[in-house]
Amino acid sequence: MTKHIFVTGGVVSSLGKGLTAASLALLLQRRGYRVRMQKLDPYLNVDPGTMSPYQHGEVYVTIDGAETDLDLGHYERFTGTYCTRVSNYTTGRIYSDVISREREGGYLGKTVQVIPHITDEIKKAIRSLDSDDVDIAITEIGGTAGDIESLPFLEAIRQYRQEIGRKNGLFVHITLVPYIKAAGELKTKPSQQSVGILRTIGIIPDILICRCERQMKEDHKEKLALFCNVDKNLVIEETDVAHSIYEVPIELAKQDVDVYVMEMLNLHVTPLEMDDWKQMVDKLIHPGNGEIEIAVVGKYISLRDSYKSIYESLTHGGIASNVKVNVRMVESEEIEKKGAEALLAGVSGILVPGGFGNRGIEGKIQTIRYARENNVPFFGICLGMQCSVMEFARNVCGMKGANSTEFNEKTAYPVIDLMEEQKNVTKKGGTMRLGTYPCRLMEGTKAQKAYGVLNISERHRHRFEFNNNYSKQVEEKGMILSGVSPDGKLVEIIELKDHPWFVACQFHPEFQSTPLKAHPLFRDFIAAALKCSAKGKRHKRDNDLTRNASKPKNRK
Repeated sequence: MTKHIFVTGGVVSSLGKGLTAASLALLLQRRGYRVRMQKLDPYLNVDPGTMSPYQHGEVYVTIDGAETDLDLGHYERFTGTYCTRVSNYTTGRIYSDVISREREGGYLGKTVQVIPHITDEIKKAIRSLDSDDVDIAITEIGGTAGDIESLPFLEAIRQYRQEIGRKNGLFVHITLVPYIKAAGELKTKPSQQSVGILRTIGIIPDILICRCERQMKEDHKEKLALFCNVDKNLVIEETDVAHSIYEVPIELAKQDVDVYVMEMLNLHVTPLEMDDWKQMVDKLIHPGNGEIEIAVVGKYISLRDSYKSIYESLTHGGIASNVKVNVRMVESEEIEKKGAEALLAGVSGILVPGGFGNRGIEGKIQTIRYARENNVPFFGICLGMQCSVMEFARNVCGMKGANSTEFNEKTAYPVIDLMEEQKNVTKKGGTMRLGTYPCRLMEGTKAQKAYGVLNISERHRHRFEFNNNYSKQVEEKGMILSGVSPDGKLVEIIELKDHPWFVACQFHPEFQSTPLKAHPLFRDFIAAALKCSAKGKRHKRDNDLTRNASKPKNRK
């Protein structure tokens, strides 16, 4: 029977429930158990696909084409196990399924209610993780205890645990123990109240994980244990880590949280194998090749979570090259106002990520031109690839005003155009080219050297593609169409001949990168940036030596 762990949160949002759940999954996985993960989100959108990045952060795409919550990225990066569309359910999706069934007469004239019909549908979603090849399923409940929209989910997991029994289900509650600077102490009252809310609906946490800026004292743990009805040794401290989120599993393991979970679920306590993870973290904290700076020029820079997987993948590339990657976050609209030179000078590499809409596009194009003309290693992703083609067509091929039909339907040179199968699509939700698709690489190209194979599969999320009518023109001027779909109809990767490292792809490689195995393109991009940085430092040192040698010596 699949064991279930339910992760809830209290006091405030953004406590890192997803990171904690992913860390726990990693520890249990490293104990030899097969773990799958799931996020239940309380908002009414069917999925986050049509939500603004400013509202929700990035939209994470699974291998089977589901547009999901960004926490699924943490799940995959920590465990290396793929998520699917059953890994993320929203209130909107639950209600849509129930209403559709009601319209079809599926309830045989019954009054459809939150209890039992909505809660039954939620339990069905949880049960979708049950399988002969899954030992433990971890389900994270979005939002915080006390939110009106979360109540059906909390009621559903209360019922579910009652049905499967205490030895097969576990409640983990993550809460905040704030430090009040004026009083000079940590306060446990918010956590007590959060647990009190859960108790009113019949949920008593088995484990309490306390997020705090400073270490708790024994009397804090004793007070929480007393008032929250939790054993003292199950009050787990989760202080802010010093360097990286990848330290969290190590810190939790020090407090034996995974051991307690196994014991409470009546599972055999097997040895923990974490050597490779610890080595990776040590390499991340103590890089042997110094630091480099990468500019990420995007449309949604003001919310860091908008490019969460991008930033993590850059870190993974840094681990592979044993270098610390510092990110210079640049709004593409600022490039339009101040110029690329003013905002990008000195960086070792430039990345232009995906996005939608016309705002900031010219800034991205200026950025790409700067990278191309100054031989700065460049990596374009999705819209970043499309802008790369537009920039090359305009400034190298002489196609004045070359554009995408997304931004200008009347452009004389539509080098980027709406995909044929998208032309009759009117609905927005879940209708893009989504999920994993194969790609064939051209032998001897930078892309093929990075992957080391000729056939790959990557995840997509887009409606527009390279217009093949312009293939010959751009290839004659030095652009290489280094990756195409197996039928040759869709261009997936482009690169430039006479450039140290200029690669752009239509897919999203950031969704397949982990700290233990950096994505090949991010790995090679950072390696190229490191080489460029080292070359720049040597050039500066040689110039300084030349200038010093030419200066007249002081004579007495």
